[in-house]
Amino acid sequence: MRPVLSVLFLTLLMSAAHAAPAPAPQPVEIPLSSGVLHAQLFKPEGEGPFPAVIALHGCGGLGSHADPVLPRYRDWAERLLKAGNAVLLPDSYGSRELGPQCRVKEMHVKARRERVADIAASRAWLMKQKWVTRNRVSLMGWANGASALLWAVRPQAAARGAAPDFRAAIAFYPDCRISAGLGWSTRVPTLVLIGANDDVSSPPACRQMVEGAYGRSALARIVVYPGAFHDFDRANTPLHAAAAGTDAAVAEHGHSGTDSEARAESQKEVAEWLAR
Repeated sequence: MRPVLSVLFLTLLMSAAHAAPAPAPQPVEIPLSSGVLHAQLFKPEGEGPFPAVIALHGCGGLGSHADPVLPRYRDWAERLLKAGNAVLLPDSYGSRELGPQCRVKEMHVKARRERVADIAASRAWLMKQKWVTRNRVSLMGWANGASALLWAVRPQAAARGAAPDFRAAIAFYPDCRISAGLGWSTRVPTLVLIGANDDVSSPPACRQMVEGAYGRSALARIVVYPGAFHDFDRANTPLHAAAAGTDAAVAEHGHSGTDSEARAESQKEVAEWLAR
């Protein structure tokens, strides 16, 4: 090996050795009316108090056998953590001994029922933690998790008691079709982010839902990214059609894949919305 290349190689090895390790999530157990909700917590160092984000996985589930938090959610959790937020990721499927649900016709865990209950339980648990800034707890969800979020922020779902409500909510490419037909509105400032070419969810339905809430709702806003498809914020995922077969971890139809421009823009939108 040439001397210059040898020095460069050693420098790279030393840099890798001194690189900060990726933060590891802490498993937590949250009481439910029946059973326990398992969750993963990313928490900043120190006593706080910290703002917190409840992050809701999509129909593919939160983790795998090898990793309790899939890279797509870990990426966002680490990004939010660096900005000073604690991030709580409830595992709605694993807690009920279920696998991915994307192609399950009769879902036992429904966005408008069990997952809304999981959101309420997660919020109640956070309200009891001394390291949480109680008036800065927000919601963030993807696909099925985003659909659950839309149900959870409706005025009819307001939590009882004196605890502060959610600070904000951010929904990545939810299925808005039912909510649009029901005259959805929100009691919490809510941001919907979706790609114009999303053929898994429905951009027109999401636009109709948000525009229909104007004047009778808390602040609601939608951003539609031109040319972007489902999962546009997921890193390093080439655009692809839904796979044939019965894989319950992927959508049954449509296209998914990274859109680098929409991904970067959504990261800015999320930071600004949470900082409101």
